[in-house]
Amino acid sequence: MSTAPNAMLNELLERRRPGYSLEAPFYLSDTVFQADVERVFGQHWIFAAVEPQLPEPGDYITVEVGRKSIIIARDDDGEVQAFHNVCRHRGSRLCASHKGVVGNLVCPYHQWTYDLKGALIHVEHMGTEFDKGKHGLKKVHVRSLEGLIFICLADEPPADIDDMVAQMTPYIAPHRLKDCKVAAQVDIIEKGNWKLVMENNRECYHCVGNHPELTLSLYEYGFGYQPSPSNAEGMQRFRDILAESHKRWEAMGLPSAEIETLDTRVTGFRTQRLPLDRAGQSQTMTAEVASKKLLGDITDPAIGGLSFWTQPNSWHHFMSDHIVSFSVMPIGPDQTLVRTTWCVRKDAVEGVDYDVANLTKVWNATNEQDRRLVEESQIGVASGAYEPGPYSPYTEELVEKFANWYVGRMRAHTPA
Repeated sequence: MSTAPNAMLNELLERRRPGYSLEAPFYLSDTVFQADVERVFGQHWIFAAVEPQLPEPGDYITVEVGRKSIIIARDDDGEVQAFHNVCRHRGSRLCASHKGVVGNLVCPYHQWTYDLKGALIHVEHMGTEFDKGKHGLKKVHVRSLEGLIFICLADEPPADIDDMVAQMTPYIAPHRLKDCKVAAQVDIIEKGNWKLVMENNRECYHCVGNHPELTLSLYEYGFGYQPSPSNAEGMQRFRDILAESHKRWEAMGLPSAEIETLDTRVTGFRTQRLPLDRAGQSQTMTAEVASKKLLGDITDPAIGGLSFWTQPNSWHHFMSDHIVSFSVMPIGPDQTLVRTTWCVRKDAVEGVDYDVANLTKVWNATNEQDRRLVEESQIGVASGAYEPGPYSPYTEELVEKFANWYVGRMRAHTPA
């Protein structure tokens, strides 16, 4: 990126006012968007997929990060690998489909053939001196956190993912995502900037007024609320339920306490297990489990919902019976892919143990409502009348932490 765009970015970053939303160019400018792809999505660990999308050796998916296409595959040893989706001959894309099954990766252009570890194993007409060993696929850093697949496009990925894995493994492991299957996956293209998508996720200020399905099971107090005489009793009741639930869950071997590092680490994340309202079992219309087959060795359906947020592009909800994962990928300054994946136990039978419509109803509705909110925000930001507004100190703390993290990482990767 040339000097002029860097000067523009630095000026915007310097003008950033703590406690307030970002200026309009952060959501509208193609220059900022290109910097986001290069310096945020290109330099940090990003959530890409779940291991149940690759149940067997030879299974692969492709993930688009800006103009870069990445193949994530399970090799013949059962390990997850990631490569740039580019043939080392003349640059053809290897896999055009979003997912598939292969024995090897064969370039459709000249049939250069690679194994599932990325080694070039077959090539014709290149002469006896040609060294196949120097022409393997370009690898992408990949790391699985108990079945959540993260990739990093940087030459030197942030090392603090080791800390996240160490801290999060005890929280996630009891749900045994690796022993699950994908029950449903839905992609939405939202006509809004990726940062508006993430900001919308990082608060529940809007939940009661916009998410009737989600708030059937979600305690609004669990994500911030301004104390007042009118809600004092409700907030105290929630605090009591939270303390009692954490004590019970910890005794069951389910870590539940909050860990919050969203704007204090390069690989920022947050987690907490929160109680659910009504039946207290799952994020469904009845708050009862959507699948009769509970995950792992879990026997009590009422273990609340473990929420896990990662910077810059994901959030997840782990319950007793199913797991919902969300990934956010920027497409353009005003277009974002939101991919939602529902996983249930591998041996759960559709139509017997779970119904897909029931499993997905709450989040399909919530995603559509959030899409509308993001798109209306994009329209407003682009109107010319927008100026940064103040965050609520009670309900938008995590939005500000996202903005702080984003600004900090952009500063770190933008030359002065």
